[in-house]
Amino acid sequence: MISLTLIGSIIGINVVYVSIFSLRLILMIKGRRGIASLLAMLEVFVYLLGLNLVLQNLDNPFNMAAYCLGFGLGVYAGSRIEEYLALGYIVVQVIVNSVETNLAMSLREKGYGVTAWEADGKDGKRLVLQVLVKRKNERRLMESLSKMSPQAFIISHEPKSFKGGFWVRLTEGRKLKL
Repeated sequence: MISLTLIGSIIGINVVYVSIFSLRLILMIKGRRGIASLLAMLEVFVYLLGLNLVLQNLDNPFNMAAYCLGFGLGVYAGSRIEEYLALGYIVVQVIVNSVETNLAMSLREKGYGVTAWEADGKDGKRLVLQVLVKRKNERRLMESLSKMSPQAFIISHEPKSFKGGFWVRLTEGRKLKL
């Protein structure tokens, strides 16, 4: 007999379990071991609840299918939650064709820490800007860049760590207004 309540419970528990698992893994990668350890305890508790439920009801293949469906939905939900939280920082490198642009100053006026230097490109001199920004502010920075310099070549990546400079001084005492 198929119990929709049981199937719903299995799916729900697995979505919660795998979402927590995804967040814990991301937090571990980002070096937030304390929060990750707390999530690990919650994760195992939820996992055992779900596994116990499935193991007690192995006679019905729909229960195992519900477990698999919940696992897949949990991966998706965990990634969406992490995207929403936007933990950490990114480094955005911007390369523009004109060395004579005021782009660096404009970004600084918006509160971004910008390091700029002249570089040699295939077709001449270029201006290279490097901007460190919280991931939650990435979209706002990208929108500003596309308005101020639509032809810019932009690369972004996530730094593992950083030390010193403009950003560290801001995070130690003052708040950056973006």
